Amino acid sequence: MPQSPESLATRDYSASGYSSRVEEGEPRVDRGNIEEAESSLREGICLNYEEARALLGRLEYQRGNIEAALHVFEGIDVGAIVPKMKLSIARRVERSRRRSRSDVTPPPMSMHAVSLLLEAIFLKAKSLQDLKRFKEAAESCKVVLDTVESALPEGMPENFGADCKLQETLSKALELLPELWKQLGLYQEAISSYRRALINHWNLEPEPLANIQKEFAIFLLYGGTDASPPNLRSQMEASFIPKNNLEEAILLLLILLRKFSLNRIKWDPSIIDHLTFALSMSGGFLSLANQIEEFLPGVLQREDRWYTLSLCYLAEGLDGVSLNLLKKLLSSRERPDCVRALLLASKICGEDKNLAQEGTYYAQRVLTSLKRKSVECQILESVANCLMGVSLSTQSRHAESDSERVTKQSEALQAFEAAEKFTGDNDIEIIYRISLENAEQRRLEVALDYAKGLLKMEGGSSIRGWILLARVLSAQKRFSDAEMVLDAALEQTGKWDHGRLLKTKAKVQVAKSQYKNAIETYTRLLAVLQVRSKCFGVGKRLLKGEDDDRSLEMETWHDLAHVYMSMSQWRDAEVCLLKSKAINPCSASRWHATGALYEAKGQNAEALKAFSNALEIEPTHAPSLVSMAAILRQSGGRSLAAARSFLSEALKHDTTDFSAWFNLGLVYKEDKGSLNEALECFQAAVLLQETAPVESFRSK
Repeated sequence: MPQSPESLATRDYSASGYSSRVEEGEPRVDRGNIEEAESSLREGICLNYEEARALLGRLEYQRGNIEAALHVFEGIDVGAIVPKMKLSIARRVERSRRRSRSDVTPPPMSMHAVSLLLEAIFLKAKSLQDLKRFKEAAESCKVVLDTVESALPEGMPENFGADCKLQETLSKALELLPELWKQLGLYQEAISSYRRALINHWNLEPEPLANIQKEFAIFLLYGGTDASPPNLRSQMEASFIPKNNLEEAILLLLILLRKFSLNRIKWDPSIIDHLTFALSMSGGFLSLANQIEEFLPGVLQREDRWYTLSLCYLAEGLDGVSLNLLKKLLSSRERPDCVRALLLASKICGEDKNLAQEGTYYAQRVLTSLKRKSVECQILESVANCLMGVSLSTQSRHAESDSERVTKQSEALQAFEAAEKFTGDNDIEIIYRISLENAEQRRLEVALDYAKGLLKMEGGSSIRGWILLARVLSAQKRFSDAEMVLDAALEQTGKWDHGRLLKTKAKVQVAKSQYKNAIETYTRLLAVLQVRSKCFGVGKRLLKGEDDDRSLEMETWHDLAHVYMSMSQWRDAEVCLLKSKAINPCSASRWHATGALYEAKGQNAEALKAFSNALEIEPTHAPSLVSMAAILRQSGGRSLAAARSFLSEALKHDTTDFSAWFNLGLVYKEDKGSLNEALECFQAAVLLQETAPVESFRSK
């Protein structure tokens, strides 16, 4: 006759120096566990040695006696019971599939007994985890999954084990195993465990499965380990297979969002947070916007919905759509005083010459709202003033009169300085803006001090600080110092950031008439772009990095062509323009470079056609306007009026273009009655040329 729990398990446990007696004041045993124990006793008349230990160990674990529970669990002969459990599970499935059960050999264990023992093995793994014995815990947890998987190679049938805790234990083991591997630092094993849980048919409940998918996505995004693409044993033809961590994480998070849309799982706000990060890294902002638009009303508050959608469209370059969404949010029927929406609207409008005045209006509304609410938030006031300064600076560059331009420039500096007071010289963006604004107003010493301060604050981590400092030095005609700064930047920044630095360095070398050195620098730049294209060009989009690289490559070919023109190497210049044409045949800058080549070769008629083509593509292309006017001026007569018109249009878009002022002076000089105007133009040209950087301070 089999021994009872009291005569076997309890006696063995007490002899080991532990006690399983419930002390007064300890938590009571879960009523469900008692009912399951009674069910096991009714089905099997009594418990055998392993089952008794399983029950006793579970009770001790629930009381928090981890070491005592582990001692009991270690008395179970896992190697002996695993084959019996496998056979019992397999026969149970076979019996359920056949109509007649009389011809099926009864299983060696009941499903309650199988469930009880599998739970004991799982709780043993939990106990080992609590005692920091992670490797043993992982091996124990793996036994649970291997047992069920080998017994059911085709997957878990529907409603199998519903009358016991088998399914619950299996779900917990699937969640625990990856965590144990991560605690051991075995990240590839953790990835394999996650995929095992998701790919195999375990018939998990929606919530546990969703939790595994979410945890795996989080690990893929932030775990710092590259996961090789999953090797699926069977897949549909043309099915999508993730190529990297980012794609696999996005796929998992999109699946979770779809489940929520179908009301299969509860809403988890962190899902959208992780998906936002993942899609922002991959540039899939429209995909994120589509997902948000599919949300049912009530999932996100209207304010959060519109604001997040606005951010998505802004990241995709759809500024107009983004601004319209913000205007809806800021309407009188919604949230007219929503500070974050006002700030974002001001940011969108600030750099656009047609919307800059509106940007000032939104920034002022932020300041008025904060003052009306008596809210003292120096950070928000600083941001609002900075954005107002950006808008005013944009207005100054496109002012119709000199007086308006001077007024807007002064107001812009005042706004930036007000922003600086709130932050105490600790905001990098504000320092950058102040330096940039002073540089454009040709206050070069002030700009230089702020640029040096910016570089110190950033610790040399941002290339824009290095480039701004080099441009200011070049405006002071300190070309050697500028080149030294750029060399230091190249040493202290990553090679993927060298593109713009090399471009600026080459322009400095051209300014020093070191054409051969400039050619070598441009060649090095093209090599960097080529390597970037090979590394990131296949199946990967880094925000707008690919478009930026193509634009930079095209600019490089144009600059290189101009260098060869300076050396009268026409054939080499033509090769550069052919390379540029392969990138974008409809580029205003390419047609301008082509016209410059014709002009250098004395073919003015062909040059005029090329400049005309450039202006057809981009009517406000300042270099083409100036070059067109220069050739027309040489024709004299009625062409002078056209030349004057082209130059006036060029200066309307860039009042700091010394070449435009010089050519306008020549036009007035040809007109005998306009010598005073010519003198003023020449004076402006000289002043601007003496303080002109090798490239525009705002050049990207």
